[in-house]
Amino acid sequence: MDNHLIQIVSAILFGLALIHTFAAKSFEVLSHRYPRHAGLFHLFGEVEVVFGLWAFVLVVAMAVLASPAAAVQYAESRHYTEPLFVFVVMVVAASRPVLEAVRKLIATVARVLPVRTNLAQVWLGLALVPLVGSLITEPAAMTLAALILAPQIFRQGIPEWMKYGALGVLFVNVSIGGTLTSYAAPPVLMVATAWQWSTAFMAANFGWKACLAVLINATVIVYMLRSHINDKTSVASASGDEGAADDGSPIPSAVTLIHLVFLVAVVLLAHHPVLFLGIFLFFIGYTHAYPHYQSPLILKEGLLVGFFLAGLVLLGGMQQWWLQPIVSSLQPTALFFGALGLTALTDNAALTYLGSLIVGMSDPAKYMLVAGAVAGGGLTVIANAPNPAGVALLRKGFNDESIGAGGLLLGALPATAVAAIFFFL
Repeated sequence: MDNHLIQIVSAILFGLALIHTFAAKSFEVLSHRYPRHAGLFHLFGEVEVVFGLWAFVLVVAMAVLASPAAAVQYAESRHYTEPLFVFVVMVVAASRPVLEAVRKLIATVARVLPVRTNLAQVWLGLALVPLVGSLITEPAAMTLAALILAPQIFRQGIPEWMKYGALGVLFVNVSIGGTLTSYAAPPVLMVATAWQWSTAFMAANFGWKACLAVLINATVIVYMLRSHINDKTSVASASGDEGAADDGSPIPSAVTLIHLVFLVAVVLLAHHPVLFLGIFLFFIGYTHAYPHYQSPLILKEGLLVGFFLAGLVLLGGMQQWWLQPIVSSLQPTALFFGALGLTALTDNAALTYLGSLIVGMSDPAKYMLVAGAVAGGGLTVIANAPNPAGVALLRKGFNDESIGAGGLLLGALPATAVAAIFFFL
């Protein structure tokens, strides 16, 4: 069977997956309108299911057009380290001891800032936590920030457009906040070794610009939300994770330290799935040994996000034939804006990976590709690997318990513009 036909089919399915992503909120509306089929509509309305579903269709199509062996061979040739890592780090970072430690740290810092404490806490959640993602990786930062901010701004009573604005700021800030190091942001990680970009290089060329953009974005949205952020709910004490059912037992310092060691170990072994999955199994065992210090682990949310990213790996792996020629044909300035736009249609890590395969790319072009990719990382759910984690943890605070792709795009545009200005200049 002609390989070109399979490429065409894969591009069509990728386009249908994108359309499905933008239409996901419509399925949630239909689930309320037609309760008899609510379960089916709710399944199609799960953003995290979209790419896994269409990736399955792709594998079936390859089996029909080529052969079952070819379909299996392609599926097994993909690398699933990132989906596995995001699943594991989400669950570990969202555990009660880690979450409470971060909340207490934010509450302590907030008390010394010259503004109302709760405003300072929200600002730190939108600014400090994304920047810390450069140390603990972006998926971990997204998980912590989402759970910390949920009770304050991603809840009923906040105007919907403001929630989308805050979500856009969070996604953009996480995307650019991981550029202070060479290992925390997936799009940077894809090129760091090939182009010999060290952490010192990232801090000098990307990091300080990212810090300024993050601070501006967080400050503007918190100022807009100031009248809606009340003093009744504190991020230091509120339960951002749904269904948390711990017994309120104080958490010993030793338990918190052990959880933090688990988190650090997973981060350090992020590129070795056999090892970090083994550590994760020990982590599961430890949480079951001391259940009174735990809240329910977010296994469902983590698995859905991993499923989404695995589907993106399968579908995205077949898009190189049309994406790479576009990237290689653009001059540095055009490449920046091209990457900014293409990132909304495909994972920014996949985009920079394709760039790393181009022989003879100039240094300005390399910078512009990565700068555009990270600046546009908040525009859509698929633009940056940690975004599905944010959607999974925050969607219940939105109308119909779903996040519309159009609302996210509009909400992220201002923060994206700020990031783009700093990186472009």
